[in-house]
Amino acid sequence: MNTILDTSMFWGKFLYYFLESLVYRIIPKKKKNVAGEIVLITGAGSGLGRLLAITSGSLGAILVLWDINEEGNMETRPMTKEKGDVKVFAYTCNYFKAFLPAMLKANHGHLVCISSIAGVVSINGLSDYCASKFAAFGFSESLYLELRLLQKSNVTATIVCPYFINTGMFDGCATRDPLLLPILGQEHFAQKVSNAILEEQVYSIMPTFLHVALLLKQEVNHDFSIILVMCEQTGMDTSVASLTGQEKAGEVQTENERTHL
Repeated sequence: MNTILDTSMFWGKFLYYFLESLVYRIIPKKKKNVAGEIVLITGAGSGLGRLLAITSGSLGAILVLWDINEEGNMETRPMTKEKGDVKVFAYTCNYFKAFLPAMLKANHGHLVCISSIAGVVSINGLSDYCASKFAAFGFSESLYLELRLLQKSNVTATIVCPYFINTGMFDGCATRDPLLLPILGQEHFAQKVSNAILEEQVYSIMPTFLHVALLLKQEVNHDFSIILVMCEQTGMDTSVASLTGQEKAGEVQTENERTHL
């Protein structure tokens, strides 16, 4: 009897949360207010980190900017103030101090991981990059699960998995189908990430077609054939064949640059 009851409760909850997710696809969740909140951004000295800092500053957040590039970080600081009087604190850091215990103590906070579609789907020619992004995705997802199981914790998380972004790291990458798999613009990406945070989305995968790709991978990919067909159709099998952004002037990219897809 207990087995029947437990099974019925499971499917009931599954159906409820499935329908809830569909509703939120049509009607976005109400955005939370981050004015006065402390937002710490790593890699704020350039690229996506800088754009996220500017976007967060326009929302009234108190900014803490970290980067190993002191000059770039200091250039970002006045940019965040262009749309209003924003409190900004910039620090040169090449390490990451643990602040989760403080969040748990305050029972308040939001962790954001910029992973990649390379963290959930293999990409030809990027085995090392995929490994790092799979690790980031797995770590963030398992950490979020632990936070949810605490039940009383109001610390949440957002995991962002985009396709290629035109930041310079992936210069030369091409897409065969720009309608399904466009190379993402930096400002568009920053705005999408901001919306995901304000709506407290756990996963933000872009572009939309990648949701279909992940579904096919999990449900009908018994011998990897569907992935091969999808890669050939969209050009993912040769998307990095003409890659020029991995190395510049013969130098391997810094770890800070490699955090941005």
